[in-house]
Amino acid sequence: MTDHIKIAPATGTWVVRAGGAVIGESSGALELTEGDYPPVIYFPRDDIAMAFLDLSDTTSTCPYKGQASYYTIVAKSGPIRDAAWSYETPKAGMEAIAGHLAFYTSKVTVEQV
Repeated sequence: MTDHIKIAPATGTWVVRAGGAVIGESSGALELTEGDYPPVIYFPRDDIAMAFLDLSDTTSTCPYKGQASYYTIVAKSGPIRDAAWSYETPKAGMEAIAGHLAFYTSKVTVEQV
């Protein structure tokens, strides 16, 4: 793991809401802190209603975490494009976030309950 990235269990229970609906709740989430960026909560895939997420064609590459895949949330109010991302096969040292999803807080609500 790189020195500027820290991954730890997130304290408490976390919820993600999109389009007015709860699409995930987890007490097993991870908190990833990278440099001076705000912490990001990564939800275990098993705690997310994956039926509401469609894999998009968007990808990006982080030199520390690897290649990210993106998901569009299919909400009643319409699609929320590329609202979530996941590192399916993260780089060495980042394996803890494999099988987890993170969400853009500018597109959905992520909060501790």
